[in-house]
Amino acid sequence: MSKRLYDATERRGLQRTVVLVLLLTVSVSISPAVAQPVTNAGQTVQRTPWGDPDLQGIWNNFTITPLERPASLGDQEFLSAEEAAALEQRAVAGVARQNAPSEVRTEPLPVGGDVGAYNSFWTDQGTRVVPTMRTSLIVDPPTGRLPALTDEALTRITSTEYRRLADAKDGRVPADGPEDMGLSERCLWYRGIPSFPTGYNNNYQFFQNQEFVIILQEHIHDLRVIPLDGRPHLAPHVRQWAGSSRGHWEGDTLVVETTNLRTPFIRRWIRPEHSLSRGDLSDAVTVVERFTRVDAETLAYEFTVTDLKTWTQPWSGSLPMARTDGPIYEFACHEGNYGMANMLAGSRADDLAGAADASSLR
Repeated sequence: MSKRLYDATERRGLQRTVVLVLLLTVSVSISPAVAQPVTNAGQTVQRTPWGDPDLQGIWNNFTITPLERPASLGDQEFLSAEEAAALEQRAVAGVARQNAPSEVRTEPLPVGGDVGAYNSFWTDQGTRVVPTMRTSLIVDPPTGRLPALTDEALTRITSTEYRRLADAKDGRVPADGPEDMGLSERCLWYRGIPSFPTGYNNNYQFFQNQEFVIILQEHIHDLRVIPLDGRPHLAPHVRQWAGSSRGHWEGDTLVVETTNLRTPFIRRWIRPEHSLSRGDLSDAVTVVERFTRVDAETLAYEFTVTDLKTWTQPWSGSLPMARTDGPIYEFACHEGNYGMANMLAGSRADDLAGAADASSLR
């Protein structure tokens, strides 16, 4: 994390929601009638005044359950109650260690050493497995693991340019410019679609009316604006960080199809041999998400990723979201921050050092 000082972590005020309010009120006259409840699996959840399930609120998706089933668990689909308790107790102990008083340093760090990053105050202190006690978020393939990569994907991620960019993003070689750095370091995009939990900022605020659902992601304050009016997707040549999302209701479930993605969206969760956490997927990727209000405190989230130029088959997962209190504060991240300037200055220093070393060998 020492090179990744990209997101000024001081949150300096409430997230401004003027644009959200304008979007939510376009062409809509919301009835003052009281929202009506809907019964789902014996639970009563609220409906909007116009009759759709009410998804509004702030939801958190953090869990210690991994995306992929650990190889050591083999074909085990679910944890036992004892295994789940042991994992959660281990997580609680880890949080306690993070919050313990730090040892006072009496000597300076070595030159060029790792200065560290965030302390536990800034991290999401999650300690729970998913309620189903599955051993992975992936539910299909039945192995609980990602499908095999295609030959095309393997060719892509082993190319010279791809590896150079991966090394530049990880600080192993100098970056030519900001375009070589990760999208999150440039404060452009972080979570991706589907959205998996990371170490912090795992909150999502949902707004809705009859024509749109809008999801505010806490991290880099990204907005997903999802039309519900049946309009077509964007033209295929128009690629966006958040893609082109279109939603519709199937009973009490909001189904969202996203195409036109131009960003890596599975970062941090992918085992090393996939190596796709550092590069774009193919232009054929499609994501289908399903949001279902289970009860007052739970929003079920299911997803299917299809990219047959990258994986040999589609894969699906489930990640429940829990209601949480707000508010969501502004995430103070901006392109051109000190971290970016310092990282590029370091790259230029590496260039000079490399040139000097080359001259000395002549």
